[in-house]
Amino acid sequence: MGEHYDVLIVGGGHGGAQAAVALRQRKFAGTIAIVGDEPELPYERPPLSKDYLSREKEFERILIRPAAFWADKEVAMLLGRRVVSVEAAAHRVTTDDGATIDYGKLIWATGGSPRRLTCDGHDLTGVHAVRTRADVDRLMGELEATRRVVVIGGGYIGLEAAAVLAKLGKQVTVLEALPRVLARVAGEPLSRFYEAEHRAHGVEVRLGAMVAGLEERDGAVSGVRLGDGEILPCEMVIVGIGIVPAVEPLIAAGAAGGNGVDVDAHCRTSLADIYAIGDCAAHESGFAGGARIRLESVQNANDQAMTVAKSITGEPQAYDAVPWFWSNQYDLRLQTVGLSTGHDEVVVRGDIAARSFSVIYLKAGRVIALDCVNATKDYVQGRALVVGGAAIAPERLADASVPLKEISAA
Repeated sequence: MGEHYDVLIVGGGHGGAQAAVALRQRKFAGTIAIVGDEPELPYERPPLSKDYLSREKEFERILIRPAAFWADKEVAMLLGRRVVSVEAAAHRVTTDDGATIDYGKLIWATGGSPRRLTCDGHDLTGVHAVRTRADVDRLMGELEATRRVVVIGGGYIGLEAAAVLAKLGKQVTVLEALPRVLARVAGEPLSRFYEAEHRAHGVEVRLGAMVAGLEERDGAVSGVRLGDGEILPCEMVIVGIGIVPAVEPLIAAGAAGGNGVDVDAHCRTSLADIYAIGDCAAHESGFAGGARIRLESVQNANDQAMTVAKSITGEPQAYDAVPWFWSNQYDLRLQTVGLSTGHDEVVVRGDIAARSFSVIYLKAGRVIALDCVNATKDYVQGRALVVGGAAIAPERLADASVPLKEISAA
């Protein structure tokens, strides 16, 4: 007879941990287990490319909860195990060690695995992702022998890693295939600002750069070969080109999905008693005009975890949380609220040269998102504009002498 849990949570990241916490907070008395494919207790992911990589924080300080908490709340930790198949009708999963676990409800919170390069040399020593503690520990172990680093991908993970490595005195080159960094998530003013900041800190930023392959010496990476034949010598490559949602066992079991696994407003998949949350869950978002999207953020994972806990404990409430994100690079704190996808107008508020400003995104005359750089007041006060879909004249938004809360109240 295999093990049985009333709620089985697959994935030990933010969403999985928060689901267990929220169930106990809501007085759920049944048995709970978290199956995690890493050996560690659940820990925070964002600090990996920031405080942990820069050695400003010890690993214990980024644990979501200490070990004693999980014992006290009677949450079984099944660590270092990966679920490889799901039998939805039987309410059973099989793990990579061949064991079976039966469940009453299943919460799928697996996130995703880093998208890998497809060119030759992608598996050489010295080629790294920044997704898990093990990834970053490996990377840190090679830093002393590393002088030159090439970061492939100009999204947040790549830029955060570049900032930390530049501060550690490494010679860093960022390669972005698109015409600007952060192109998928931000408007041009923010992209150009960050490009200039990185260059001012000694990072070489190359745009429209295509990677053709990796060069090797003695099994280790020795350079990155570009599409035009140029070779950038380096001892380390960091790949930050997105994730592949980890949903294969669910899709194989018959769950609806494509880019991730599809969920409804209560985070239920198309399979009975199976929920999905976090980076791997594709949900319809009012903040994206009703489009089905995956949101890769801690906020989304935590809020969806609460949605599932409410559903399981008999007080269902549809998920409609406003998306927010943050990124720390150098002495810059970027805070984002809303989703800028599909915007047709951009307003810059504040002084870019003073390194404290906001980029406000509008669609059909309504505010849909803000990117705030060292401008926390705008971030806090701008939230109401996003939630309300406020229609405000661009010139009023651009006037930084008037607080956004006054504009919002008017």
